[in-house]
Amino acid sequence: MKVVLSGNEAVARGAYESGVVVAAAYPGTPSTEILENIARYQEIYCEWSSNEKVAMEVVIGASFAGVRALAAMKHVGLNVAADPFMTLTYLGVDGGLVVVTCDDPELHSSQNEQDNRHYGVFAKVPVLEPTNSQECKELVGTALEISEKFDTPVILRLTTRISHSKSVVFLGERDDGAEPHYERNIQKRLCLPAHARPRHYFIEERLERIREWAEEFHGNEVEWGETDVGFVTSGVAYNYVKEVFPEKSVLKLATTWPIPLKTVRDFARKVDELIVVEELDPIIENELKANHIECRGKDPIPICGELNPAVVRAGVTGKKPKAKPAEGLPPRPPVLCPGCPHRGVYYALNRLKATVFGDIGCYTLGAHPPLSAMDTSVCMGASITDAHGFLKAMGDKAPEHVCATIGESTFVHSGMTGLANVVYNDSPLTTVILDNAITAMTGHQHNPATGFDIRGNPAPMMDLESLCKAMGVEDVRVVNPLNYKETHKALKETMEGGRPAVVIAKSPCVLLERVKYDKNVVVDEEACSGCELCVKLGCPAISFADELAHVDNILCTRCDLCVQICPVDAIVYEEVEG
Repeated sequence: MKVVLSGNEAVARGAYESGVVVAAAYPGTPSTEILENIARYQEIYCEWSSNEKVAMEVVIGASFAGVRALAAMKHVGLNVAADPFMTLTYLGVDGGLVVVTCDDPELHSSQNEQDNRHYGVFAKVPVLEPTNSQECKELVGTALEISEKFDTPVILRLTTRISHSKSVVFLGERDDGAEPHYERNIQKRLCLPAHARPRHYFIEERLERIREWAEEFHGNEVEWGETDVGFVTSGVAYNYVKEVFPEKSVLKLATTWPIPLKTVRDFARKVDELIVVEELDPIIENELKANHIECRGKDPIPICGELNPAVVRAGVTGKKPKAKPAEGLPPRPPVLCPGCPHRGVYYALNRLKATVFGDIGCYTLGAHPPLSAMDTSVCMGASITDAHGFLKAMGDKAPEHVCATIGESTFVHSGMTGLANVVYNDSPLTTVILDNAITAMTGHQHNPATGFDIRGNPAPMMDLESLCKAMGVEDVRVVNPLNYKETHKALKETMEGGRPAVVIAKSPCVLLERVKYDKNVVVDEEACSGCELCVKLGCPAISFADELAHVDNILCTRCDLCVQICPVDAIVYEEVEG
């Protein structure tokens, strides 16, 4: 049977067919849908872990139990999981273990363009790269086989276009694999220095054995054509090369680390010029040049940004692509949804002229005008610790109003340790936990603070207010961010309080529930003064023309913020006829 699947859906299917027993992840674009789809297979235990490090450790434990396991995360998630992952390379595996990392060239939803093939080089573990959804499915099984054969974790690297594009996949049956089993072996699983030293020698020898295996692997495939130019490529770049230069010879690498050098040398001898086409960093190119294989790579192909057929054609031929049809149109940055509970918090912080240390999530959009209420955003959980360091450095010269904003999912992910540090080191910081009852930006996934697990089953719900008090925060306040006066008052008082404080802005994401409204929000044109204060909310439902405000009731969610802040009471409710 054949179906059309995205790359992420195909990875999930590959996990099912290959007998994966345990899967764990923290949601992050472009990897999120992998675990969402694995959750459809009841044969696999799966979970949203509190962060990527936890997810990695969960699947390591499953591997210790002798079963196959999979962890999935976006590229920066592997940074969070790097500590256990780097030790895992020494420990090896019992049951096969694959780490799916999804890179994000062009930063569609990320803070950097990190190329995680470097982790393969760094950790000395194999990296596999699929070029379509069928290979996504197949390479999960290949990765698990390599893992068990060579006693190693394996990285399966996807990129945004592979994760989200769809192609035909042939479905197979599930192989249930090995039953759980465990035998104590501290020399292998307990990474003391005395145990780890000999494993380093094993890692070096293992890498050479994997390279020899790669020379025979059918996924590293030569497609012969004209030989004046030969392309070495991998991943989504292979598709671009084939589209632009269908008549040329191509070596498609499924194993981008370690690279099968004999295969490449043989291919290089048979073409007049060798060009490496790879997205982001010159991993393949550098390895070829280090082994005296003459090639071109990043001199014609850009190192920054996402590739596409036009970019590949321009790089190789020197002909610039034609201007895009959208050129000249005004930019349309993403904005907070109409009715978003974060809007009231950021509007209040803007009015208070606060210095705001931000984090990763929907609320990062509070940085955009007209809210303009965020100064920094570094990585998951950094808002609290960055703000703490700022206050300690500034001392008496610190601004009057300073806070850190963080979502409830991100707080659980990596914010709790930062808050503990704030309390322990007596920092006069207000931490604002934006609790919208869901991990929203990645598509509404549950977390330990929502009360449900990955399959929507009831689960214990973390009490954030009690937790913060237990961590030693004496001033903890819970507010409804759609109540502007209450929110403004709590923020102002805590930021001026001179001690650690937490404000929990608690209101569910507006997209969680659709409501039928019996009233419309309208502008009384005679009362409207044209002050534009409502426009500064940055709500897509509010516009301004002919010196008057206007409300689009198709977009409006009746959150009431514009009604509350209008200084002349010109924004009012009107009964819906019928």
